[in-house]
Amino acid sequence: MGETGVNEEFFARRAAARARLDAIDPHKRAGGATADPQRKDWFEAVYRLAEGDAANVPWANLAPHPLLADWLATRRLDHLRALDIGCGLGDNAEALAAAGARVTAFDLVENAVAWAKRRFPRSAVDYRAADLFAAPPEWRGGFDLVHECYTLQALPDSLLDEAAQALASLIAPGGLLLVIARARDEGQEVAGPPWPLPPSRIAALAVGGLRCETLEDIPATDAMVRHWRAAFRRDG
Repeated sequence: MGETGVNEEFFARRAAARARLDAIDPHKRAGGATADPQRKDWFEAVYRLAEGDAANVPWANLAPHPLLADWLATRRLDHLRALDIGCGLGDNAEALAAAGARVTAFDLVENAVAWAKRRFPRSAVDYRAADLFAAPPEWRGGFDLVHECYTLQALPDSLLDEAAQALASLIAPGGLLLVIARARDEGQEVAGPPWPLPPSRIAALAVGGLRCETLEDIPATDAMVRHWRAAFRRDG
């Protein structure tokens, strides 16, 4: 099925897809996480089963995330080296490029990268398949802006310390890590995945020479659940 607009019928297909994907997600079952700790097999299944329909990819809304779009509305990124983590179908990466950045974008799943390239065939974004936990050595300290939206909340808590270190390692001196994630209170029980992040997990991103520059606790609206938007700066 080809790409379509986002409308009520799109979200009806999405609801059905979510139910199907939850049914095959080992992290939805007690003890199932050991079978797929980084959820790679499940993410690959998402894109394989989508069969070209973005409604079947739960995080693909065919537009940049509203909190990224809002952040970009007040700044330019001309000539900055930017990295988009877990790029999916490419909308956030394209928004960063439109703001002037020289963007590299990667996803764990090769099918996602291929889909993004099909959607944006004349894009200046360098789309690649890569693993946050085994990033190319040349990326170390290589980016003025690293954008992370929804990857952390898709990982089990046991991987978040390692993920924080991996993110910090990518940022150049003076560079910025921008994180957008669903939020929850400390100690609040959630039935993930996804797992909204508590304040302690946001604070724990200040590693590897990063310090928290801004932290926004954005309340829920009719259109969006509660979110964090946090920026971490590496002094340099």
